Amino acid sequence: MLRRYFGDKAFYKRLLVLAIPIMLQNGITNFVNMLDNVMVGRIGTLEMTGVAVTNQLIFVFNLCIFGAISGAGIFGAQFFGKGDTKGVRYTFRFKILFCSALCLLGILIFLFGGNLLISLYLKGEGTAADIEASLGFAREYMLIMLIGLLPYTIAQCFSSTLRETGKAVPPMTAGIIAVFINLVLNYLLIFGKLGFPKLGVAGAAIATVISRFAELAMVVLWTIINRRKNEFIVGAFKSIYIPIRLIKDITVRGLPLMLNETLWAAGMAMLSQCYSLRGLSVVAANNICQTFFNVFSVSFLSVGVAIGIILGQMLGSGELLEAKKTAVRAIAFSVLLGFFIAAVYVVAAEFIPLIYNTNDEVRLLATRLMQVSALAMPIEAFANASYFTLRSGGKTAVTFIFDSGFTWLVAVPTAFVLSRFTSVGIIVLFAICHAVNIIKDIIGYYFVKKGIWIENLTV
Repeated sequence: MLRRYFGDKAFYKRLLVLAIPIMLQNGITNFVNMLDNVMVGRIGTLEMTGVAVTNQLIFVFNLCIFGAISGAGIFGAQFFGKGDTKGVRYTFRFKILFCSALCLLGILIFLFGGNLLISLYLKGEGTAADIEASLGFAREYMLIMLIGLLPYTIAQCFSSTLRETGKAVPPMTAGIIAVFINLVLNYLLIFGKLGFPKLGVAGAAIATVISRFAELAMVVLWTIINRRKNEFIVGAFKSIYIPIRLIKDITVRGLPLMLNETLWAAGMAMLSQCYSLRGLSVVAANNICQTFFNVFSVSFLSVGVAIGIILGQMLGSGELLEAKKTAVRAIAFSVLLGFFIAAVYVVAAEFIPLIYNTNDEVRLLATRLMQVSALAMPIEAFANASYFTLRSGGKTAVTFIFDSGFTWLVAVPTAFVLSRFTSVGIIVLFAICHAVNIIKDIIGYYFVKKGIWIENLTV
């Protein structure tokens, strides 16, 4: 019985060889983002609130790009498993063209609708002066961050294709170097050290933008210099040709995935907006909570990404039965990892808020929100692993229902009703919104067990 849920040494080696580089890159990225957040938090609560709101909106954009890349990436992983270099090249080309257009659209939306979007998060309790100040900091930060959206997008297109072809270390290395560039520049530009100007939130944005360009340069140069290892890049930019049938297949299977990621991220933004109605203190506390949740959860979230790639390669090579066994064992590993990380996070939550330059109310609130989210980590781990399992076989319509469909039909309405039509406190509201994800796990368990995701898309 236990052998069904636990693999052998070779299984864990294959999973971790792919997951650890992703984990390290994402972990260091989130760790430096956390330090960025802490540095801004050392300036003051209003600055931290403004930056948090903008980052919530950019998070929606990032997930939209991730969804578009992932839609094509399903085919990229399976083409690589099949040994079809042309197929990998076409999916890479699709990513570059489609995501660049998507990025330009996002920039236009932020330019002309940014103030309106930011204002949605500043309607809770707080003085008019505080709200106006937070809006100003958010807008200042956003206008600079827009410069870095295109290099971020192109870098993700390269990095995702490298991972799909089994080369997770180079994008990891580029990402790590980029975040340390970001960290050093944050220190210099936010606080005005070593003769640099003291720019506050603008300095944080400038540092991030520079690091985006640095990451892009590194990942592109490595791919081109090592083009013998990366055959997909040879001739990738000589034309914009992509077989019509492949465009159709990626669109049919990938569009639901892109919409899913965008709607899921928008749903998370909507949940934060519902929480924000309880006051500016909640906005600040939730920002601290989400920042450190991203740091602590990176382990099981990265395992989910690795699960999707491994299963995609197995399906592409025709190992259908083995893929089903691997999925069960990988999901079990992800959940156990979630329990371990949750235990660490519960204890750390007592001390983390002390490093912020804010009041005792925000610190205590942040601790309780973090502990609630820690208890939900195993639930999140199961849902995340199930999501990537379903996605590996191209069942994007199913993942749409499972992920963003659940978010907008269950989680968001729950938060909307409780935040606007009841006086329930933020801790209880936060806990209920996390607890409903148990329903999502039940749905995920049903879909994974049924095996509807097991399909070779390259045949």
